[in-house]
Amino acid sequence: MGCGNVGSALARLLLTDAKRIAERTGVTLELVRVAVRSATKERDVPGVERLITTDGPSVVRDPTIDVVVEVMGGISPARDLVLAALRSGKPVVSANKELLANHGGELWDAASAAGVDLLFEASVAGGVPLIRALRESLAGERIHRVMGIVNGTTNYILTRMAASGATYQEALAEAQGLGFAERDPTADVEGYDAAAKAAILANVAFGAKVVAGDVYREGIAHISGQDIEAAQRLGFVIKLLAVVETGEDGALGVRVHPAMVPRAHPLASVSDSFNAVFIEGDAVGQLMLLGRGAGGPPTASAVLGDLVDAAHNLTVKGAARKLELRAVPIRPIDDLRCAYYLSLFVADRSGVLAAIAGALGRHDVSVRSMEQDAPEPETSVGGPVRPDGALEHEAHLVFVTHPAYERDMQACLHELRRLDTVRRIGSLVRVVGP
Repeated sequence: MGCGNVGSALARLLLTDAKRIAERTGVTLELVRVAVRSATKERDVPGVERLITTDGPSVVRDPTIDVVVEVMGGISPARDLVLAALRSGKPVVSANKELLANHGGELWDAASAAGVDLLFEASVAGGVPLIRALRESLAGERIHRVMGIVNGTTNYILTRMAASGATYQEALAEAQGLGFAERDPTADVEGYDAAAKAAILANVAFGAKVVAGDVYREGIAHISGQDIEAAQRLGFVIKLLAVVETGEDGALGVRVHPAMVPRAHPLASVSDSFNAVFIEGDAVGQLMLLGRGAGGPPTASAVLGDLVDAAHNLTVKGAARKLELRAVPIRPIDDLRCAYYLSLFVADRSGVLAAIAGALGRHDVSVRSMEQDAPEPETSVGGPVRPDGALEHEAHLVFVTHPAYERDMQACLHELRRLDTVRRIGSLVRVVGP
């Protein structure tokens, strides 16, 4: 189902490497139908034309087809086609993060009822074998936190901003020119893509009923060059992270947002369009999986691995892999406790620091460090002036706090916005801690 970037790469593997795959796996895979929306679109896959059909339902109903691969994306008609395939007793391999993040529970229930596989390695982190590691290698592990870079587009943008001094818009345009970002980059840069993947990680790593709408989400559009430079001076790197973690109360925190990552942390060195996921557990301690998180060939490789598993289970009548989810409380973002980076643009006059310190103190936010950039003159027409009529200067203040509760930090920001000496709040970025 689908013959775009991933589907084409998978079709090419199946049509040209069938003998090698059979020799390595003991399973012979034959591609017999390819369902697409447009039969007239040219596809650079020799031999695929004779397999093309626009009748998706006929494929899932065909009794001679053993396994269905869904790489079409979106929710409709993918949901109906996947459900039909599962209910007819066909295992399904999917790379569709949007579908799984919003309807995964329904699909896994259908797979369990039919006693067939629903495999989805490629839905998170592309070619990185993350889902299999969590479901198999770490099946008995008590996992505390899964945290990672799961969107290659935003990682590329932030990498270019840090490496070359490019602005956000310049780095985004470069990513679009290279094909890393879509013409409409909203899903990536606003964190929707990563939030869907965070929901799937919560399902797999913690067995929790979580959908994309449960995930707290922030994007990277507000991150400025000044934030990148400040992070470098302070010993951090800014990354868009998906974080899923459990606490002593059993509640699950699921969030996506930019974060200050200490330069010594393994995730800090993950650059360009690479993805990496850092896992922390009782027995395993800490481990990280790194690889290409997007692109046709890497993602197709992950799909092929699932396809071999599904075919092997059919051949030997093996037990299908089940994913049973339970309801867990979702910890609101207000309950998060971490350190923060705070950027403020203020009037350069006496008493400003005292006013800001007072607001921080009233909300139990303690400052670990503070630095001030050289003041710049206010250039806007009609801007503030001093009593002597001279144009007032603006100072840029950067704070790093000790750990504080999110609710207290947000209340502090509300008070800071009301101070006449605070021109604007630049950025608030959470700091990764132990």
